[in-house]
Amino acid sequence: MISTPDIDRAVAVLRGGGLVAFPTETVYGLGGDAANEEALKKIFAAKGRPHDHPLIVHIAEAAELAHWAREIPPSTHTLARRFWPGPLTLVLKRASGVSELVTGGQDSIAVRAPSHPVARALLARFGGGIAAPSANRYGRVSATTAEHVRQEFGASVDLVLDGGAAEVGIESTIVDLSGAEPAVLRPGMITQAMLEEALGRALGARSSGSPRAPGTHTRHYAPQTPLMVMEVDLVLELASSLVRQGKRVAVLARSARAPLLAGITWIAAPPDAAGYAHDLYANLRRLDAAGCDAILAEAPPEAPEWAAIRDRLMRASAGAAPPEAT
Repeated sequence: MISTPDIDRAVAVLRGGGLVAFPTETVYGLGGDAANEEALKKIFAAKGRPHDHPLIVHIAEAAELAHWAREIPPSTHTLARRFWPGPLTLVLKRASGVSELVTGGQDSIAVRAPSHPVARALLARFGGGIAAPSANRYGRVSATTAEHVRQEFGASVDLVLDGGAAEVGIESTIVDLSGAEPAVLRPGMITQAMLEEALGRALGARSSGSPRAPGTHTRHYAPQTPLMVMEVDLVLELASSLVRQGKRVAVLARSARAPLLAGITWIAAPPDAAGYAHDLYANLRRLDAAGCDAILAEAPPEAPEWAAIRDRLMRASAGAAPPEAT
């Protein structure tokens, strides 16, 4: 359990320009004072993150938006009332004085109010915005436990607050409200249908003129072991073929019925979208640590509630190829 002294110690680190990893309901964040340029530079350095890749500023409540954004359309309040605190990030026109390190040099800023009690206690006590990308090396599998953070960074992060496993397990939905019409920039477990129901209108499509958003590079969320996503029959066929060639194979399946072949590490993911998302990054980390030549993932369903999971798997597998035959 996180105590008041733990929160006080974290606040002291943040006010001193240090980095604090903390839990949110989505994934763990690597946090620094969003108003401190030196702290922001430390975030980019620790992650190995490109400076044109914007950060998300975490705030305690919607009343703080005016400090970070100069234009706040009515749709902002509609979505904040419905989904905050929670796994929704809103992109708005940035206020003057906001660091370009936060915005990736753009005229927009990404903001959200997390629901995890530790994150909320930290934000309330800190009294300002905390810039916090996911607490992992850039492009790699996100961290959903404090132990994942420690594995990524060791002692290079000043403090890690352990709030247990993240409830949602994948990153927030990102909605752009800085343009002519709202548009989803990154899918999450708050679906487009839920957003459209709240707004009472259809959302526009992401375009070439949309702001850059966190977690949307072609290859992202990727294990170091090559990951391929395919239909279940192909998973079984390729896994068997690779094992016969003397390769070791890891499989993220939607079935508990693993083939009776030595050399296959098999994880059966939960059958529902929420359960699958909750376990996704932990499962990928386990499979990545298994010392295999390839990870094969069964393609998730095409249903809307699986859209964010499909997005993460497609980015995690981008550019990967099966090991060469021997």
